[in-house]
Amino acid sequence: MEEISFRAADGFELRGSLFKGTGHKPAVLLSSAAAVPETFYRHFAAFLVENGASHVLTYDYRGVAKSSADKKWRSRLNMKDWGALDLPAALQELSAHANGNRIVGIGHSFGGVALGLNDHSARFDRYATVASLSGYYRNTAEPLAVFARMNLVGVPLTFPLGRLPKWSGIGEALPGSIFRDWARWCRNRNFLFEDAKVPEARFFPTVRTPILSIGINDDPWGTPRAIGALMERFENSTIHEIWLSPEAGDKIGHIGFFRKHRADALWAPVANWLLQGDLPAGSCALHRPEAA
Repeated sequence: MEEISFRAADGFELRGSLFKGTGHKPAVLLSSAAAVPETFYRHFAAFLVENGASHVLTYDYRGVAKSSADKKWRSRLNMKDWGALDLPAALQELSAHANGNRIVGIGHSFGGVALGLNDHSARFDRYATVASLSGYYRNTAEPLAVFARMNLVGVPLTFPLGRLPKWSGIGEALPGSIFRDWARWCRNRNFLFEDAKVPEARFFPTVRTPILSIGINDDPWGTPRAIGALMERFENSTIHEIWLSPEAGDKIGHIGFFRKHRADALWAPVANWLLQGDLPAGSCALHRPEAA
């Protein structure tokens, strides 16, 4: 693994990690959840390389962890740019190292949303999403707690501090403007899809990349309703879904899939989908309601 830096189309410098393998299976781009640093995914990235991935690239979105923003950028940060600019830049960087190997992707939470916010999705042979959802707070399992945490605690903190600090409990520290975007979308029944400031949402129907949607049954954010609301937006993709449950007495939650001790139980079927295109046992085609 080596630490790398690269620039988005608007000049913002992003930082990440490139894992190099000796296999000849596809290269993998791993896009993070909101407020989760790319280092959290290092064990999963290493697992993919051990199972034949030629390369794996993880990266921090602008304003997060190693991709922190200096003063000149702070007033210009938007959450939509994580998908509109940062994912395409990471994809281009991975392509430069992939030596002609095919490229696949996996996105955790917002990393699945990011796939639809640009016109580069055709470069992926396939894409897995883990707990990726449309974030309207009433679709979560704890709507009042989510609303309060984001809007009564989080948003007010961002004005005097200029950021949402890590001690707030949301995750990695986030620039205030980015957290306010996130909170605004989560107040809207249609999430970012009704935000006039996100014209890039028009790219969702252009995505034709096959998707494996992975849901977690004890995830308070990624409920079936929340995940379904996002998958409906990929209206021209072939989507298969699978729901995973923790063992008795255990918890997975919103981020636990990527913890190292899950490798034996959860990672291999997803790695097989990414690297070989083999659907996991128990997955099924997403049912789409008939058009009226």
